[in-house]
Amino acid sequence: MEELVERVDDQDRVLGTVVTRQQAVREGWLHRVAVTVCRDERGRILVHRRADGLPRFPGLHEVVVGGAVNAGESYEQAAARELAEELGVRVLPRLLFTFLNRSGLSPHWLGVHEAVVPDTVDADPDEVAWHGRLTEPELRSALLEWRFTPDSHEAFSRYLAFRAARS
Repeated sequence: MEELVERVDDQDRVLGTVVTRQQAVREGWLHRVAVTVCRDERGRILVHRRADGLPRFPGLHEVVVGGAVNAGESYEQAAARELAEELGVRVLPRLLFTFLNRSGLSPHWLGVHEAVVPDTVDADPDEVAWHGRLTEPELRSALLEWRFTPDSHEAFSRYLAFRAARS
């Protein structure tokens, strides 16, 4: 089924036009994507490798879990839906910040969330080929050695800067 997204402008304001995500990507139209950095109680970050059958970035690792914000959804609703779909986790992620992300397949507004997720998740094998938890130093090393999606590098870098500014 085609994902329907809302076009937004360069200030992240909804334009009132609903298009397929595929069309938004192909045309380079701004739309919204929601992602979540998933931590456990000890602060380790969930990292996963995308399934090989996915159309976007198959087999690459990710620091975040997420996807397109469907028409009529908020960033938070989309982030919660994606966590349930991909990890079988029902939590309310907290929106930390948004930014205009020009890395990846096409430009989009990225809403970066954070959530504490349980140690045991029920990852969807159609979405997630492997998952594990890394400390921040381990993740910094992995980002240099493993193949990650472009969004992962940008989102994690901004996430660390956001957390540093808050402490």
